[in-house]
Amino acid sequence: MKRLFIPLIAAAIALPGVAAAHSKLLSSSPAADATVTKPTKLTLTFSETFLAPMSGVEIVMTGMPGMADHPPMPIAGFKTSVEGKTMVVTLPRALPTGSYELKWHIVGADQHRMEGGYGFKVK
Repeated sequence: MKRLFIPLIAAAIALPGVAAAHSKLLSSSPAADATVTKPTKLTLTFSETFLAPMSGVEIVMTGMPGMADHPPMPIAGFKTSVEGKTMVVTLPRALPTGSYELKWHIVGADQHRMEGGYGFKVK
């Protein structure tokens, strides 16, 4: 029984290390919780290359100055390109003043989907 138990413990300890090997967001522009001036381009850099056709972003305006009950407003019309480990979102025009939520998803070379998001503000 003892001989069977030790390999099971070793396998259980190794599993979290495998999950941690998935790609993660290393940097972004604008950065999380940043306040920026009228961006026309957003950049997300990941730790590993990913499959561009199965990856993307969603941008939602969550607040606008002077509007207490601003409903979430999806931003459309942007183009997404991939350059290695970096996703570049090119907006058709600068984002107006307000608060935004950016949600990303990527599919790594290992076919695992990762997702995340963060908020930022435009002044």
